[in-house]
Amino acid sequence: MDLVVPEKYRPYLRIGTCSWKFDAWKGLIYDPDKPYGPDDYLPDYTRHFNSVEIDQWFWSLFPGGVRLPDTSTVHTYVELVPDDFVFTVKAPNALTLTHFYARQPRRYADFANRPNDHFLDLRLLEQFLDLVSPMDKKLGPIIFQFEYLNRQKMNSPKAFLDRLQEFFGKAPKGFRYAIETRNPNYLSDGFFECLRQLGLGFVFLEGYYMPPIGEVFDRYHPQTADFSIVRLHGPDRAEIEQQTDQVWDRIVSPKPEGLNAAARIGEFNASRKVLTYVNINNHFEGCAPISAQRFVGELGRR
Repeated sequence: MDLVVPEKYRPYLRIGTCSWKFDAWKGLIYDPDKPYGPDDYLPDYTRHFNSVEIDQWFWSLFPGGVRLPDTSTVHTYVELVPDDFVFTVKAPNALTLTHFYARQPRRYADFANRPNDHFLDLRLLEQFLDLVSPMDKKLGPIIFQFEYLNRQKMNSPKAFLDRLQEFFGKAPKGFRYAIETRNPNYLSDGFFECLRQLGLGFVFLEGYYMPPIGEVFDRYHPQTADFSIVRLHGPDRAEIEQQTDQVWDRIVSPKPEGLNAAARIGEFNASRKVLTYVNINNHFEGCAPISAQRFVGELGRR
């Protein structure tokens, strides 16, 4: 499978998937006759893509404490990819959750909805950055994925922006940070101006509670940093898992509008020499590599 990106967009696009260890991709980007161990996927993946999203370090907040990346894993990932490859990394949810999740194992039931003392904790961010800094030039944007913050968790959009200003005003320099909100009520001119002042990238999220990325783009044309991220996730995780039986080898729920909008964003950014990361999830259409091909096919059509 080849992703032939038109020449004029190539310097300004990094196309990747959300995670990479899927045997269902054999015959697409992996050798169907090869037995794969945990460290065998990534080198073959890099023959087709120039970036990937690391999701595993997001899952960090547990009743027993915060779990941060293992240094040996960080070094292994760096060694498995070529010099021009880039990882986008989701920041630990210990930094982005105001409260513990409502669903907890029975023995930790008392932690359900308990306030999280690590929310936007500068010292925890510094610890995390120390662990991932060996990635050096292969470390791309760090995505801060905030859940749908209702008024019980954050009493107003202004309160959220105040927290962002306080936190990122002191965050270590030399890293690229990006903000993903899952509350459509937070989208406003003031929100994007805050991101612009702080030099934070914006994450266009296709799915969950958010309006279509095409609508967000047409209304705001948000350009808050020298990069943007498009994350194609899809609206209903449970439904597509049932459709695919979690075998991610084909398109089962085509979403041409989302692909078209992602291409428009990438083209617009390229015209302004702004880099776009396009991170595609299996849950978007059923197979992230094929969705990536379909995205590339949309480029330059307008």
